[in-house]
Amino acid sequence: MMHSVTRTLAAAATALVVALPLAAYSQEETLTIKSSTGDHVFTVEVVDTPETRAKGLMNVHELAPDAGMLFDFKEERPVAFWMMNTFIPLDMLFITSDGTIKNIHVNAVPHDKTSIPSDGPVQYVLEVPGGRTVELGIEAGDSVVHSRIQ
Repeated sequence: MMHSVTRTLAAAATALVVALPLAAYSQEETLTIKSSTGDHVFTVEVVDTPETRAKGLMNVHELAPDAGMLFDFKEERPVAFWMMNTFIPLDMLFITSDGTIKNIHVNAVPHDKTSIPSDGPVQYVLEVPGGRTVELGIEAGDSVVHSRIQ
């Protein structure tokens, strides 16, 4: 009996140690888009390293209507995205360092290798489910509020 308890505790400890790096990688935070149609709240995962930004939403097969991914490039610069290995349509919101939406690409096509650029320097890109910005009335010029955006 004691051997079984020890084995169970060891398995639980191993599972906890394995899960810790995953929890550290996945930072889910609240982000609000302020538009003429109201405030729209999303739960986002923040990615801010070359490795996590490169992976993005690749191989994700579904995304809740109020979920997304916020890419932080840590400085303003022109950026471009593509949809290789992405299975769902996405809206891409290109955001300046002060939180202003510079441009939006609606319904990026899954698996498309065509480059989708920002209209000039941006620090952030928010990816949300395809068509969501149109449904909510979100437009270029609207503002984004998040703990990283000053």
